Amino acid sequence: MVSLPHPSVLQGAVSAPCLCCRKGKDQFDNLEKHTQWGIDVLEKYIKFVKERTEIELSYAKQLRNLSKKYQPKKNSKEEEEYRYTSTRAFLATLNEMNDYAGQHEVISENMTSLITAELTRYVQELKQERKSHFHDGRKAQQHIETCWKQLEASKRRFERDCKEADRAQQYFEKMDADINVTKADVEKARQQAQLRHQMAEDSKAEYSSTLQKFNSEQHEHYYTHIPNIFQKIQEMEERRIVRIGESMKTFADVDRQVIPIIGKCLDEITKAAESVDHKNDSQMVIEAFKSGFEPPGDVDFEDFTQPMKRTVSETSLSNSRGDGKSEPKFGSKSKGKLWPFIKKNKGAGPEDFSNLPPEQRRKKLQQKVDELNRDIQKEMDSRDALTKMKDVYIKNPQMGDAASVDHRLAELGQNIEKLRLEVQKFEGWLAEVEGRLPARTEQPRRQSGVYEAQNPSGVNSCAQDRESPDGSYTEEQSQETEMKIPATDFDDEFDDEEPLPTIGTCKALYTFEGQNEGTISVAEGELLYVIEEDKGDGWTRIRRNEDEEGYVPTSYVEVYLDKNAKDVHKPLQKISE
Repeated sequence: MVSLPHPSVLQGAVSAPCLCCRKGKDQFDNLEKHTQWGIDVLEKYIKFVKERTEIELSYAKQLRNLSKKYQPKKNSKEEEEYRYTSTRAFLATLNEMNDYAGQHEVISENMTSLITAELTRYVQELKQERKSHFHDGRKAQQHIETCWKQLEASKRRFERDCKEADRAQQYFEKMDADINVTKADVEKARQQAQLRHQMAEDSKAEYSSTLQKFNSEQHEHYYTHIPNIFQKIQEMEERRIVRIGESMKTFADVDRQVIPIIGKCLDEITKAAESVDHKNDSQMVIEAFKSGFEPPGDVDFEDFTQPMKRTVSETSLSNSRGDGKSEPKFGSKSKGKLWPFIKKNKGAGPEDFSNLPPEQRRKKLQQKVDELNRDIQKEMDSRDALTKMKDVYIKNPQMGDAASVDHRLAELGQNIEKLRLEVQKFEGWLAEVEGRLPARTEQPRRQSGVYEAQNPSGVNSCAQDRESPDGSYTEEQSQETEMKIPATDFDDEFDDEEPLPTIGTCKALYTFEGQNEGTISVAEGELLYVIEEDKGDGWTRIRRNEDEEGYVPTSYVEVYLDKNAKDVHKPLQKISE
């Protein structure tokens, strides 16, 4: 009989793996938590960059809206104001701010494409790789645990068979020592003991084989499989760390790439600011608002120590012209018209801008000529296009009827001819203002509507001059239009109004020929009553007598206001004294 070692002798060799498996599982749990935390950090960074891109887009949009808000509106007064260097610099600043906003849009686009999109895709790949590694780790863990369970089962079976063989041996020895037991029973007990010993030997062999296999698997598990899995997880985690570091660098590089362009925008703003020229702007204001009037001459000394000998009749312009030869103009009644021509049409002034100072009038006429020339060019372009279309129709009748455009061509021709006549008219006025036409001062002044009617050659004249002593100001008005103004019921109502009280007196510094309705002629040195002072339009309303009153240029008279003067019939001699 061969005695077998008790299974407890081998128990120490197989008890350690159970603890190692449990510790290995714990490490996998820790690594799983850590790698999940790493993915959470990556996703948090992606969210941070995404919010940054949204801020950049919002900022760019607000900058663009701000720039658009302060851009000059087309065909508006604001657009005219941008001819000054200071406002042009502001416009350049607005345009550069628009480009500045574009760079923030570039930052948003680059961060979205180079960081957000790339990291989002990488996170998905990282999750799949992590899942694969931990699946392999759990699979290896389950395999070693299965091997451990097989080893435990083999050990328990070997232990059980050893105990059964030991009991069978003891029973046989007991039966063999008992003299009362038959030989057959002893033989049966001996055979049973031998069978149990054989089973124990088989279990021992099986247990030994399973143990060797487990030890081999355990060595492979802890020295090959698990280290490989841990190495892959480590490499995965290191790639994640490197990737987030590279993304942070890209985050800075995206900003750095637009800094030169933003710097150029700021340089352009600085350049625009440096281009502001206060002298140039001041000169432009002078050119825009200069009137062309010459300053008045020196005021003559009036010697009040000598008694005034002139009477109203002697200083009256009407008497100086001749007895009874001053007649009212056509369309007027016994009283002089009181309508100031610059207030007559509030909607629009005279066609030739004669109500404006010379320099302003010249600019307006030039603008009108340029505008008409542009209209002519448009009409000519349209005519050329229609002519080409007609030629196509003639060559290819299937495309259209050539006669269908004839009417439109005729209309365009008429429009062009009308515009050309308008250009000639305005160029004539412009030439006269600029002194290119011969002066008309050699023509005798027209004293009344009757005189005009007797001189039909004057009716065809485009305009009649009204000049200051230095010839700096002219007032043009169509004589034909002036002659055709009819008397209306409104005139009667206007004539019935109570005369305005005098508020002072004035002395004519120069002779003024009042040719337009609402004006009055005065002679140099004539004394007259003031009934309405200049309200900022350059005209003063005066009265000669109860039937003659009107407007004269303020610069032509010297005004003496008297707030207490209410007597409309106060003699001018007393006033002069």
